[in-house]
Amino acid sequence: MRGATAGQHGARQYPPRVARKARNQAQDEHRKLVAQNRRARYDYEVLDSFECGIALQGSEVKSLRAGRVNLADSFARIDRGELWLHGVHVPPYDFAHGIGGHDPERPRKLLAHRRQIDELTGKVQERSLTLIPLSLYFLDGRVKVELALVKGRRTYDKRRVIAERDAQREAARDMARARRGHDRT
Repeated sequence: MRGATAGQHGARQYPPRVARKARNQAQDEHRKLVAQNRRARYDYEVLDSFECGIALQGSEVKSLRAGRVNLADSFARIDRGELWLHGVHVPPYDFAHGIGGHDPERPRKLLAHRRQIDELTGKVQERSLTLIPLSLYFLDGRVKVELALVKGRRTYDKRRVIAERDAQREAARDMARARRGHDRT
């Protein structure tokens, strides 16, 4: 075939943005959300987020599959070049006995690439940022954590964010009414 390179025999090539969107949609189909830290988006300004794995015991995975986990007041910390998740409560699996049980409050190791950990270490130390888990989900049978680099919000910032969100909702409602032909007076 003329003009085709190895590995492209009949395969469609998309621009990077379209390919990324298709890949994200495919990922969402295989993603099963277990828990979400909704309070984190209110209390913190999310600067960056990324996905990493988590090292779990068997009974913890069973508890997660049952949807039993609490992300409130949890955070991640970098200790001696390793990423650890603290404050996540995974209750013991009901049918695990003896050795199969686990400590619900134990720190759990997060699995990330060395360069990601080094980059996070620099950002956390120089700008005094925090690492907070936003969500826990299954992706192709493996538990993943969406970890966010965040900056704390002050009370007046929280009020400003709420006011902006309400103003956007009101503007969207007005636009919808205008499209339908209703005039608000």
